[in-house]
Amino acid sequence: MNWIILIIAGLFEVAFASCLGKVKETTGNEMYWWFGGFLVCLTVSMLLLIKATETLPIGTAYAVWTGIGAVGTALVGIFIFKDPASFWRVFFICTLIGSVIGLKAVSH
Repeated sequence: MNWIILIIAGLFEVAFASCLGKVKETTGNEMYWWFGGFLVCLTVSMLLLIKATETLPIGTAYAVWTGIGAVGTALVGIFIFKDPASFWRVFFICTLIGSVIGLKAVSH
């Protein structure tokens, strides 16, 4: 169950990073709504990470949480914010995914 909580925490990390991207692009009241979304997603992500680390090793949990956030944010950047999708960028995103899966596989 804590692996599922950790995955959800990672998805909220993607959400708070995406909200920061929208804060940068907007002005006025819309900017404050995105900043509020950032604060909510940040809080939920951290609370779920804390919950997941009650039974998972902290090093593994943090690495997986960060990996989900990094890969998810990179993909949001490519598909939503039109960041470049060069061969090497996609290659290293794939190696990061492999590393996260490897950490999950070797954790007890």
